[in-house]
Amino acid sequence: MLPASYASAVHAADAVALLLPPDEAATEGPDALLDLLDALILAGGSDVDPATYGATPHPETSGARIERDRFEIALARRALEREMPLLGICRGMEIVNVALGGTLVQHLPDSLGSDEHRQVVGAFGDHEVRLEPGSLAARVVGAERLVVRSHHHQGVDLLGEGLVASGWSVSDDLVEAIELPGHRFALAVLWHPEEEKRERSPVIVSLVEAARSEVGLR
Repeated sequence: MLPASYASAVHAADAVALLLPPDEAATEGPDALLDLLDALILAGGSDVDPATYGATPHPETSGARIERDRFEIALARRALEREMPLLGICRGMEIVNVALGGTLVQHLPDSLGSDEHRQVVGAFGDHEVRLEPGSLAARVVGAERLVVRSHHHQGVDLLGEGLVASGWSVSDDLVEAIELPGHRFALAVLWHPEEEKRERSPVIVSLVEAARSEVGLR
């Protein structure tokens, strides 16, 4: 199940959303599916299986679906190899990090001492994020600070190969955005741009613009 807000945000950016369920054949060879797309969004959802980054499960880690993990990791790796515009959202940011050899913090309250990023289970909360000046994240958002909507209890630990952090929570310095320098558009954020309280999300609009530029559809 995928919240309709993802597709609605893509439609609001004047693009078409195509949903891809986990597929074993495509996990082994993602190109057949990626050939259908101009950009890739890795959406939020349940916890990533710790086995994908060589960890044992934390008692609070739940809902992992290894077939989805393997499928999305394969898509992420191949999309990056193809220089396809890519956006990871929440769990999608974690998938991008794991796909490039990074690891995750399985339960943030253990290290942060609070549950600010999942204040109420099942509901989005608001908090402020600061972005690295000049980064892709800051250029996409059009600001170096913004209030975001989020709901998660995991986050990035060790960064994957080539990735740099470009956004942090103001209150606790949790990494909130990562990107891949040198790639045309490879950005992942821990917040949910599809849930913003405005008609069009600058993050998703920028992804669509990158895709249009890639295929010459301006």
